[in-house]
Amino acid sequence: MNNTNKLVFIDSNIWLYCFLSGQYQDPEEDARKRIVANSITDVEGIVISSQVINEVCSILKRKVGFNEEEIFNLIESFESRYQIVSVDLLVVKNASRLRQQYSFSFWDSLIIASALEARITTLYSKDMQDGLLIPGTLEIMNPFKEN
Repeated sequence: MNNTNKLVFIDSNIWLYCFLSGQYQDPEEDARKRIVANSITDVEGIVISSQVINEVCSILKRKVGFNEEEIFNLIESFESRYQIVSVDLLVVKNASRLRQQYSFSFWDSLIIASALEARITTLYSKDMQDGLLIPGTLEIMNPFKEN
């Protein structure tokens, strides 16, 4: 699914399939999506943003009850394994432009702006429009979509 020679950006909703089970009432569909998520998050060349780390940690704390030591260890794991884009003022401004042009949600536009900042060509997300090309350089892909 992923060419290991290129960088890919992975949205928080994909990461959550790696950590949470039972997101779907259908156990087979849940297992399929977990396998897909694990396959794309277990490769070289992954880029995430500080926003992704914040969202994943927040949800794991709230839904699973991760304690602060587990959260801290997860943050360190992300830091040691992946390239991280900080959501700075430039990213926030670019996100605003993207919202105006494409009518993305606030949070989705920050994810897309972060991926563009890192010069990524593939963004994996289940919640955005599959196949959409952003300024001709970034393709959004839903890895769970069945052909």
